[in-house]
Amino acid sequence: MRLILPLAFSLSALCACIPALAADIDAASRIDAVTVYPEGASVERVAEADAPAGDSRLIFRGLPPGIDPATLRVRGEGESRVLLGAVDLKKAPAAGENAFDKQMKVLRDERAAAQVRIDALAAKLDMTRLYGGTAPDKVGEKGLKPEDWSAAWDAVGAGMAKTGEELRIARLAGEVIDEKIKALEAARPAPGPGGATEDVAVDFSAPAAGKIRLVLTYRVAGARWTPAYEAHLATGAKDGKPGLELTRRALVSQATGEDWNDVKLTLATFPATGAASAPDVEPKVIEFYEPPAPVAAKAMNIPEGAMMRARQASMLPVPAETIQARLNAGPYQATFSAPGRVSLSSGSGARTIALSTQTPPARLTWRISPALDPRAFLSVHYENAEGAPLLPGAVALYRDGELIGQGRLPLVAPHAGGDLGFGADERVLVKREPVRRKENEPGWFGRTEVETREFKTTMRNLHDFPVHAVVTDQTPYSENSEIVVELLPQTTPPDEKDPEGQRGLLRWRLDLAPRESKDIDLAYQMKWPEDRRVIIPGP
Repeated sequence: MRLILPLAFSLSALCACIPALAADIDAASRIDAVTVYPEGASVERVAEADAPAGDSRLIFRGLPPGIDPATLRVRGEGESRVLLGAVDLKKAPAAGENAFDKQMKVLRDERAAAQVRIDALAAKLDMTRLYGGTAPDKVGEKGLKPEDWSAAWDAVGAGMAKTGEELRIARLAGEVIDEKIKALEAARPAPGPGGATEDVAVDFSAPAAGKIRLVLTYRVAGARWTPAYEAHLATGAKDGKPGLELTRRALVSQATGEDWNDVKLTLATFPATGAASAPDVEPKVIEFYEPPAPVAAKAMNIPEGAMMRARQASMLPVPAETIQARLNAGPYQATFSAPGRVSLSSGSGARTIALSTQTPPARLTWRISPALDPRAFLSVHYENAEGAPLLPGAVALYRDGELIGQGRLPLVAPHAGGDLGFGADERVLVKREPVRRKENEPGWFGRTEVETREFKTTMRNLHDFPVHAVVTDQTPYSENSEIVVELLPQTTPPDEKDPEGQRGLLRWRLDLAPRESKDIDLAYQMKWPEDRRVIIPGP
């Protein structure tokens, strides 16, 4: 193709200008590129053909069902100027359906002919019966003579016997055809995974004969990709400085009804559908609350994921490298282009593609929630250094080469921070125990119920390096002015109250030197009218 000119494309303006088509072109097409979104995919199918001069129609055959007509787009190029016209989407017969229809038509025609013969013989038999039931003296104008009655009866009997046998054989033949139709219906061909169920026809006009290349783009459901991550933490042994390696992978699956063979695959980090504009803000009215009838609440038991442990052992002196996708980050959105070309059959399961690996700066924190779990958990704060967001997904967590569990990575925007937990640290000891619990202090008895609770949390660092601990504890809080909750003076002053807007929570930040122990005291008092009962959550 010596000269390539871009096609002029305007469906609405040009379809009315193209007269009746002169030729249909059944060009073989192939899928060249696919963009997979978190839900759905956009497919590019290419067809090349020798186009005659004048008006023609190129037909893309073998497309999957359920294509959204609004997403059909056509572009292309040719050896001369080509005008594109209307694009039609229509249902096509599945493989083998034409042969099935022809066989069914032959059988139905045979059945109709058999029914005509059955009806004719049944009418003949009815007429013979009617004739045989007529009195001999009523037959004809003068009736039959008595000497002719016997011959007439014989003739009627023979006629009924002959017609009845022919009717029996005709009905049997009809039943045989009915069985053939029933068997053919049961063997009706069903569209296979790659079966042709829809065709797309593109009208175009060319002033001269030449080669043409058209690219048809359409969106299909039944495809998706989900992120999967690996987070490897090296705790830093003696110096305590951690190293974090975060690997992003994609699990791509599709059941679109067509196979993707040797295609350029792109993974989009943004959805292809959904709201494109900000929602309208509606006025809000405040009213008195009318409480509903009480309903017993059902407790939810959430099973904890089982901790898995696996030993990694390298068999090669030089570790193999993984070919990763190329990141295309724009100011508003980002995509990943898979290396080389990819093949993925419809309904064949998921394929894993390595997208990226980053080693962001990491900061270790030991997070402690002593009221719920008397252990210190390693937490790593990191920053997403890529130009693409980290989408929510499962993350396998490795600490110093050991698989210590699985977590869930939340959405982290480009250059935003996130936190990952890496399991409990047995070298930071935590102990929380109640110190005092007292009810009805003197001076309040008979008027107000009073309850005092006091706890002590002790932490000890057994490492050879300092650790930074973040301790979160809680007190009840009240939304009723008659219930008063107040901290007592012996409480260790917290660094934060109600962090992230969570009422009743207290947070302390402290550094523990090697082999150092520290205590946190928590004491609070609750008061309420003696004639009312309260529900105090544990612990």
